Amino acid sequence: MTPQPWTPGDGERAEKRHAPATVRNRDAIAAVLADWLPDTGTVLEVASGSGEHIVYFASIFRHLDWQPSDPDPAGLASIAAWRAEAGLANIAPPLALDAAVDPWPVGQADAILCINMIHISPWSATLGLFAGASRSLASGAPLILYGPYLETGVVTAESNLAFDASLRSRDPAWGLRDTSDVKAIAADAGFVFVERHAMPANNLMLIFRRT
Repeated sequence: MTPQPWTPGDGERAEKRHAPATVRNRDAIAAVLADWLPDTGTVLEVASGSGEHIVYFASIFRHLDWQPSDPDPAGLASIAAWRAEAGLANIAPPLALDAAVDPWPVGQADAILCINMIHISPWSATLGLFAGASRSLASGAPLILYGPYLETGVVTAESNLAFDASLRSRDPAWGLRDTSDVKAIAADAGFVFVERHAMPANNLMLIFRRT
């Protein structure tokens, strides 16, 4: 069965999208973010999707400014709707940002977060993510990734194999990436890999730092 990542909003707030996995994984992600986000500054989220994650994290980490972004106009509308409903002063209006397109419409950031983009986008988006992050982050700043991956020498869960096959059936340019390939791209872009976190539902968080 083809995965359906979005469910529509209701009635007059139909622009709001809902990603069911957000509620299930947001606390686990936030627990890792607490150890890696800076004390002050701006966190850029690349591919904010529905906008639910960034609203939740902004409500927890209120000492930080949060910049959502997405390449999809419907996604931008959803982010704007969630932001308006939350009424949090530390969330900026969403930016139209395609990770694969240079230049990005942002200046400096103090951390970059990217959740569930790498497997639902062409490889050029991953290349662009690290290239853009290299331009936007100062030395020592974190780039934090979350999602399902393949790992050389590690048995892949059957659910992830099925998900990978489903993604590739929808678009041959999509699919789960091997962490070794992501780390190689990161090194080429001036990042060092610093930490791997096993997450619920066979996901990973990968932490990189700008050198």
